[in-house]
This record gives sequence, C-alpha cells and structure tokens, in this order.
Amino acid sequence: MRNNVEYPLLAEWTTTEIIKVSEFYLQIEQANTVGVERAKLLKTYQDYLKIVPAKMVQKQIDKQFEAASGYSIYRTIQVAKQGTKKMVKIN
Repeated sequence: MRNNVEYPLLAEWTTTEIIKVSEFYLQIEQANTVGVERAKLLKTYQDYLKIVPAKMVQKQIDKQFEAASGYSIYRTIQVAKQGTKKMVKIN
C-alpha cells in the first residue's frame, strides 16, 4: 500500500460515514495488494453505497480514488462480485 494517500472525502459526511468510507477504501487497497475476505469487502461496499447512493458521485469518487491510490473501486468490486472464492486478490 502507498503511504500518505489522500482519500476522497465529502464535507457533508458525518464522522461515522467518513470512518465507514475509509474502511471501504482500505478494503479496496488491500484487495489490490494482499487480498481480503470477499464477504467483508462486499459488506463495506454495501455500507459505502448507503453513504454514496448517486452513481455520478460514485464515479467521481472512483476517479479521485484511482488517481490517488492507483486502484479502481469499480474494477475491484466487479472482480469481487463475479468471484466465488472466499478471498479477493487482484493480480
């Protein structure tokens, strides 16, 4: 994982929402580096969708996140949804 990645966060989010979204971002990073449990990744994704329901905002955040971290939220979640293994590790 890269050090000092600035996650995209929205000013209107509560502290609880920022924590949940940050946990989701961490799961995305870990899925692309060391691997994560598929169920946990998809659970944090569902939490993320409750906080960011608008597709347009999700796409904007994905672009910002990928620019900062090098990892795509969309592609990572697609791999997790299509997979059947317990662990998700993007090659």
